[in-house]
Amino acid sequence: MSSRILTLAIATALTTGCVTVPKVSEDGSTEARLGQRVDLGGPKVTVLKVLEDSRCPMEARCVWAGRVKLSVRIDLGSGTSVQELASDKPLPVADGQVELLGTMPPKSTQHPIAPGDYLFALMFSGGL
Repeated sequence: MSSRILTLAIATALTTGCVTVPKVSEDGSTEARLGQRVDLGGPKVTVLKVLEDSRCPMEARCVWAGRVKLSVRIDLGSGTSVQELASDKPLPVADGQVELLGTMPPKSTQHPIAPGDYLFALMFSGGL
């Protein structure tokens, strides 16, 4: 998995600011990093900022799993908007929805996550 993340990081560094050719996982999700613009097969999405990461740290036992909330820019043929996307609530976009299916790395009480280390699994379902 670390070689896959390294490959994605190099590709991101070489193409920052452009629509990249994203890695699509077996579940159909697309990987994105902060600042990376990816085409989800409908909208183009740029993850701008992590607004909240309240996930339960892997060393803890929690009553609530927590969530991740992102500020994202959504680019459609009809225009651009900045929205909030949360792991517990899909974002309606055009005639579909964008979902945040996963966030890596896992949260830890031992090591804070640097912004550049985040990797998000995004998916658009529906059609334009």
